[in-house]
Amino acid sequence: MSDPDFVHVIYIRATPQAIWDALTDGESTAHFWAARTNESSWEKGASLRFIASGEREGCVDFSGEVLESDPPRLLRYSFHITGPGPMHDEGPSIVTYRIEPSRDLTRLTVTHSGFPAGSKVREGVSGGWPRILSGLKSWLETGQGIEPWSRADEE
Repeated sequence: MSDPDFVHVIYIRATPQAIWDALTDGESTAHFWAARTNESSWEKGASLRFIASGEREGCVDFSGEVLESDPPRLLRYSFHITGPGPMHDEGPSIVTYRIEPSRDLTRLTVTHSGFPAGSKVREGVSGGWPRILSGLKSWLETGQGIEPWSRADEE
């Protein structure tokens, strides 16, 4: 038996292209993803790395491979937490972004799947994704990002 998928839906006052660009341009994620940037060409088969800043500058926190890329509608990639440790040992899971126009807004659905039973990663993303996506919404709608946070901030 595996743990259930994590699904989060958010409506953002921005175009699908603006949301796609914020998720993939490499530097924008620093405004809403705990000060992490990303590196990828975002083409199917490309590698992906999320890189920390601050005290841990240059450390790769998450890595993966682009599994599907259909700008600005769909992006799917594997998500593997760097190790060592129990989260790393679970192996990769899958993140899917669906970006859809919805009247004067855009609906962004993030599905994170592929968790083993008792997953520590599932537990972590359940708190992380809502904060990341709220930060994305804030940044795109107001130009104001969110302050970096750590797991200790949520306890």
